[in-house]
Amino acid sequence: MPIIIGYLVSLVCVFGVFILHGGNIGVVLKALPFEMATIGGAALGAFVINNQPKVLKSTMKELANILKGSKYTKARYLELMAMLYEILQKARKEGLMAIEGDVEAPHESELFKKFPTVGSDHHVVEFTTDYLRMMVSGNLNAHEIESLMDNEIETHHQEAHAPVAAMARLAGGLPAFGIVAAVLGVVNTMGSVGQPPAVLGGMVGSALVGTFLGILLAYAFVEPLGGLMEQKADDAAKELLCIKCTLLASMQGYNPATAIEFGRKVLFSTDRPTFSELEEYVRKK
Repeated sequence: MPIIIGYLVSLVCVFGVFILHGGNIGVVLKALPFEMATIGGAALGAFVINNQPKVLKSTMKELANILKGSKYTKARYLELMAMLYEILQKARKEGLMAIEGDVEAPHESELFKKFPTVGSDHHVVEFTTDYLRMMVSGNLNAHEIESLMDNEIETHHQEAHAPVAAMARLAGGLPAFGIVAAVLGVVNTMGSVGQPPAVLGGMVGSALVGTFLGILLAYAFVEPLGGLMEQKADDAAKELLCIKCTLLASMQGYNPATAIEFGRKVLFSTDRPTFSELEEYVRKK
């Protein structure tokens, strides 16, 4: 909904002020389909050429999900940290080997099923179980596991930001495609130089719509979408960072209640539960 509202505000302000200022909206509307076809077609072709199939697929997926609100909420983080607490508490009471079955078959584990939101998330479960498995094996120390975690989070960051970079490049190219459309309009106008001034004026106005449209699409539509995608990618990385800090704190000897505090502290302030909220939620679970 905020995206739709933002687009409506942009369009109303741009075209509404143009009309109120005495502008002839008919000229814009008449040229709009042709200019949009030129700019949109050229931009789409360049977008396909400029990105690998995996990036195109990822971008389409992110665009389909962008209208949804962020799933990284306080409630989700509460459930995540409660799940980590239960896993670490079980390992602390019964030994690391007690969680081996949960780690090897997380989708059959009653512990993971107890937390349906994060326990069914592929990225969360895979990231958590991979490093719990290393903790159970005991072959790596905390510094080595931390290095592996950093490398994986960095890889995740690069993958998540590939669609963001693709949208940024698209936004950067749209004004240029608008100029291309405008130049074609001017060429068309020069070929009709014998027409009356009123006709030539309309043709020049139609040509300038291309430049206007390219800039409007770039900075009012495409670039804001890229910015929103970037923010969502950062939220996803923050969740993995929370898991990382919690598990490393446990490896360094902190009890589960203290370990999840390490994870809580790295969350953004807008989504971070308070100490009391986390303690109460864990107690209820």
